[in-house]
Amino acid sequence: MYVEQIMTMLGLSDLQFALAAIGLLILVLVAVMNIRYSRARRKAVEQSESTASDRFGREPSFGTGFADSDTADRIEPGFSPAVVATPAIPEKFVIDPRIDCVITLRFDESISGTEILNELKDWADIQGQSGARWICEGLNADADSAEEWEELRPEASYSELQLAIQLASRRGAIGVLELSDFCSRAQALADTLGSQIDMLSVNTMLDSAKELDAMAAESDIQLSINVSFDEPCPWGNFDALMRQRGFRLARNGRHYEFCSNGELIFVSADLDPNKAVSQLTLLLEVPLINQEERAFERMLAEGVEIAHTGHGRLVDDNGINLSGAAIISIRQHLDTLYANLEKFGVPAGSSTASRLFS
Repeated sequence: MYVEQIMTMLGLSDLQFALAAIGLLILVLVAVMNIRYSRARRKAVEQSESTASDRFGREPSFGTGFADSDTADRIEPGFSPAVVATPAIPEKFVIDPRIDCVITLRFDESISGTEILNELKDWADIQGQSGARWICEGLNADADSAEEWEELRPEASYSELQLAIQLASRRGAIGVLELSDFCSRAQALADTLGSQIDMLSVNTMLDSAKELDAMAAESDIQLSINVSFDEPCPWGNFDALMRQRGFRLARNGRHYEFCSNGELIFVSADLDPNKAVSQLTLLLEVPLINQEERAFERMLAEGVEIAHTGHGRLVDDNGINLSGAAIISIRQHLDTLYANLEKFGVPAGSSTASRLFS
């Protein structure tokens, strides 16, 4: 009865009133989605800031993040999910269908890089929402240039455009909000530029992201080797020993790095330079180092030499001497891990692995 009075007052027919009610409902749903999206973005930014804060406060540890200086717990040689800080300086990557969701835009006539870049100015905020990386490449259509995919240049012209966003990283699989937002932006860009668009469904992309994340979680391994000294080694003597073995002290002055041809191979857990060293733990991020580097063998050899020179021994979590059987088991697990990474097209130490395990 009350509804009929309102309709009479407004002079609306049943159809007009129904359409108005549906329109109001749509507005409410859009408002709710915007609120949820805003909260998700704010939460992602807070997590990103927290990760950045942790990056400068701690160093990598076995399985659970970076080790605190006052931690004396031994770490058993073995495998564990690894946590590594994201590089402070953004790197430039090329699109890789193995880990990226790729959307293609095709133009009937070539279009200038300036026009495309102007339309992409508002896309800068995507990078900060959840850490998901997006990339844009254009197929150069200039007569004096070989047609190839390249980073967009204002002075060039392009016949096709590829937009891609990374499906997974150490933070997990891309979320539905981030992916939906990216796809919506790509569709809007296609409409603005008057291009055809090739794009898989969001659900298909989400399934691919979950599969990639599951594979990465199984392969994201940090390996450790422990050296326990019979007598605590004064810091000065320990530092001299590490430098003699080719290690360098990190800029934070709390852990050591072992490099080969300028590339980081493995590191030590955090140490307190104000205390004698009773135990040293060497750490290897397996998927980030090329198998040809034989990083485990080199880390094991360094552990043996350090133990011999510093009057120590390789031990497990209980302080028991590391057995040959344990070393053989680790090598077998490593062979399986490297094979799985190759199978999924993400070989250890490759640029693709570097992106996925970051």
